[in-house]
Amino acid sequence: MKRLVWIGTLIAILILQWTVAGTADSDVKIAIVDLRKALNESEAGLKAKASLEEMIKQKQKAIDEKGKEIEALKEEIEKKSSVLSEEALRSKQDELDRKMREYKRFVQDAQEEVKKKENQLTAEILKELREIINEIGKEEGYSVILEKAEGVVLYYNEAVDITQKVIDRYNKKFRQGK
Repeated sequence: MKRLVWIGTLIAILILQWTVAGTADSDVKIAIVDLRKALNESEAGLKAKASLEEMIKQKQKAIDEKGKEIEALKEEIEKKSSVLSEEALRSKQDELDRKMREYKRFVQDAQEEVKKKENQLTAEILKELREIINEIGKEEGYSVILEKAEGVVLYYNEAVDITQKVIDRYNKKFRQGK
């Protein structure tokens, strides 16, 4: 982890040195953006989060229903174990085992589907946020725009944080249908 922080810091220093050398006759203009905040507070991010929560609710409902089926079958086996033949009991136990395997597979598939959807939505929003950041960087003449990442950016003046500007521009673009 420390190595990653040092590599990130070194890269930032090299970028700054390169930028200063390339713009010796002009001022170096640096900004910071908190992409996590932009992702979580933008309208698209909030909409994606709501969509994921709805998907999770639906998956959880289906998982709960399958869980109830398994519990009902367990209770049936317990209640009828003394009156069922050995073959019928074995058949019920095999059915229970099969339903348990299906349940575990269903839960795993649901988790993977939610994770895949989350990654897809996040990637789309981050791509669009980066486009907005590039636009702002060019329009406003920034030399460097750094991502506020814990351990990499140790200090910055709040005046160089353009996160809210990025969120506002992204929301405007999102409302207009991109």
